[in-house]
Amino acid sequence: MHNLNRRDFVKTTGALLGAAMLPALPRTATAANPTAGKDLLRVIQIGVGGIGGMDRGNIARHPKVKIVGLVDIDKNTLDKVGEKFPDAFRENDYRKVFADRLGEFDAVNVCTPDHSHIAPILHGLANNKHVYAQKPLVQQLEELDMLDRAFAARPHLATNTGNQRMSAAGRRVAVDILKRSLLGKAIDSHIWTSSSRGSANAKELPPEMAPPAHVDWDLFLGGAPQQPYRKGIHPNHWRSWWDFGTGALGDWGMHLLDVVMYGYPELTSPISVKTDTPRAADWYHTSKCKSTLTYAVNSDRFANSTFPIYYNDAGQMPDIAALNLPMKRLPANHTIVQCEGGVLVLSAGGKLQLFSKGKAITPADIGANEDVGEYKHWHNWVDRALGDTKAKIWTEFDIGTKITEAAILPGKASRYPGKELKWDRKKLAFTNSQEATDTVVRRTYRDGFAPPTFNKA
Repeated sequence: MHNLNRRDFVKTTGALLGAAMLPALPRTATAANPTAGKDLLRVIQIGVGGIGGMDRGNIARHPKVKIVGLVDIDKNTLDKVGEKFPDAFRENDYRKVFADRLGEFDAVNVCTPDHSHIAPILHGLANNKHVYAQKPLVQQLEELDMLDRAFAARPHLATNTGNQRMSAAGRRVAVDILKRSLLGKAIDSHIWTSSSRGSANAKELPPEMAPPAHVDWDLFLGGAPQQPYRKGIHPNHWRSWWDFGTGALGDWGMHLLDVVMYGYPELTSPISVKTDTPRAADWYHTSKCKSTLTYAVNSDRFANSTFPIYYNDAGQMPDIAALNLPMKRLPANHTIVQCEGGVLVLSAGGKLQLFSKGKAITPADIGANEDVGEYKHWHNWVDRALGDTKAKIWTEFDIGTKITEAAILPGKASRYPGKELKWDRKKLAFTNSQEATDTVVRRTYRDGFAPPTFNKA
């Protein structure tokens, strides 16, 4: 174990596990909120580079927030950010923070690479800390279950996911339209991102090399399998690596699949997933992935007994003419929902277009509520943590795991292109493929980096 006495960490972990196994409380409970009514929320950030700057800046602008700690495995990045927060402590190992500094903070912002999301999130919840975590919430399918258990056990804590695009009014109007079935029964959904970021088809493994002196490679690996550093993994190319990222589909899913999940709560978990994609090298996520996620539904809000979501990367868009839309192409990063009475077209940035029989219509034409007000994504999380139960959080961890599941399943299934994998979320298994169950559902965490465990509710 790195930079932490094994005996001390085992002792600390034991205490965490004991705390984590407390019985679940009802979602209405608020009395146990440790920061309700306080004048200041003390926040630490784990992972200060990249998108961490956006989260940190917006959270810190809340008048009742103080950034009290910064944690990163990259000393150069940590020191640079630390200059802007001279009173905040600096640490390279989040485990030491939870072992030694629990009394110094109230909330955690997790902005690490995908593979190392789950452990600090669960350590935060186990220690009664509010948590804001970047998307996708988890990297392994088994971790969805871990996070659901933790969320159920900590109903008094404020949780939020990096889904800031819900601040756009058009996206929330779209949710109203879908939730009230204002375009009639839903038929299917077509979703695509132009991004190939986080995906690759390279056939040769980059050569081993010494990690940069300012990067603690052992701490970067965290719970991932032991392996040598290779050029480019840190700080950005980790997204394309099988052990660290979730590919372009995992990266963009929270911003494209969300409105469908909000609009149709009946979509609990896919019953199958199938991909059409080149088989990537073992160490990378594949590029040019087309996928079909199929949900079983039993509701008069749907045209059929199943609802398919077609989710693609690399700009692979649907046949616009077949959807009876009066344009030749659409820009990148869109969500389309086809219903019996019309088609909803929504950009990731919130531009909403509606069509019926090939002609444009307005939200007012179908009675949609366009007065959705303002949503302060980061600040509402802070307000909830400080006891404001009316502060709306759009992507708490319960809905966050549903969206994350749909976002990362295609990447996992891409290891078996052309095969429809039958997925059973409760069993965490592909019921028609023991090989897929054994290879893409879970990982064995390196010694000292396993996340704490919560009992089933």
